[in-house]
Amino acid sequence: MLLSLLNKKEMLKFLDLAVYMVDIDGEPNEVEKRVLAKMVAELDKVRDEYSFRKTDSIENTIEFFVNCNRVVKHVVYLNLVIISMEDDLYNTSELLFLEEIQRKFDISNDKRREIISIVYDERDIRERASRIIKN
Repeated sequence: MLLSLLNKKEMLKFLDLAVYMVDIDGEPNEVEKRVLAKMVAELDKVRDEYSFRKTDSIENTIEFFVNCNRVVKHVVYLNLVIISMEDDLYNTSELLFLEEIQRKFDISNDKRREIISIVYDERDIRERASRIIKN
């Protein structure tokens, strides 16, 4: 969501974080693979050159975003939250990783709540649309 606001390097670095997020609790499941593929598809500028492998250490990748503007940090954090909530499974490793990102990106608790609310709202709309279509 809103990944087109990132420049090419930011897109590639985001995908490193995304791959880390889906790998954090072991082998990615089908839902995680699907959401990652959807995000790669949204990143048209880098789709053909991305290989689904991390290109740098997670620490260096996080540090890259620390120096980015607020909008980039919020877009990256939003999409990491989307990944973590897509499979409906609570995972402590993902939560701790998101907390680390929140802290390093200097995202307030209020902004975190707003971002999580956006993710829930989007899921609710998709669920409502699905029910309407099926009935």
